[in-house]
Amino acid sequence: MSETIENTSVHYRDEDWYAEDLEAARFVQCTFTDMDLSEVKTSGATFDQCTFVNSRFNASTHRHTAFVACDFQRTSFFDAELEGCKMIGSVFAECTMRPIKVTGGQWRGVTMRGINLSKLDLSGLDLREADLSQSDLSGSLLRGTRLDGANLRETKLSGADLRGAVLEQVDLAAAQLRRTKLDLAGAILLAELHGAVVEAG
Repeated sequence: MSETIENTSVHYRDEDWYAEDLEAARFVQCTFTDMDLSEVKTSGATFDQCTFVNSRFNASTHRHTAFVACDFQRTSFFDAELEGCKMIGSVFAECTMRPIKVTGGQWRGVTMRGINLSKLDLSGLDLREADLSQSDLSGSLLRGTRLDGANLRETKLSGADLRGAVLEQVDLAAAQLRRTKLDLAGAILLAELHGAVVEAG
C-alpha cells in the first residue's frame, strides 16, 4: 500500500493483504474479520481499540507498532516478529502465539488467559499487571521480565527461567512450578509465600 492509511470504524472482511507494507498506518476502532495479514510489515503503525477475528498475522513483522486495547479472537501470530511493540490492555482469546520472536516492548495489562506461550523468549518484556492465568509458559525465558502485579494463577512455569524477573505483588505460590529457575530474590519470595520466615545470618 503506497499511501499512509488512516481509518476509523471500518469493518474489513475476508480481504487478502498478504505481504502488504502498512508502514505507519493508523486504524481506530476497526474490525478485521477473516483477514490474511500474513507477512504484513508495519513500522510505527497504530491499531487502537481494534478487533481481529479469525485472522492471520503469520510471518508478519512489526517494528514499534502499537496494538492498544485490541481484541484478538482466534487469530494466529505464527512465526511473527514483534520488536518494541505496545500491546497495552489487549485481550487474546484462542490465539496462536508460538513460535513468535519478541524483542522488548510493553505488553502491560494484556489478557492471555489459557494461551500457549511455552518455550518463548520473553526476556525483558513489560508484562506488568498481565493476566497469564492458566497459560503455559513452560520452558520460556522470562529473564528480566517485568511481572509486577501479574496474575499467574495455575500458570505452568515448568522449566521456565525467571531469574532477574520483577515479581512484586505476584503470587508465585498459585503457579505451577517445577524445575523453575529463580534467583535469590525470587526464591525468598516463594519461601515467604509458603509461610517461611527468611532471616539473614
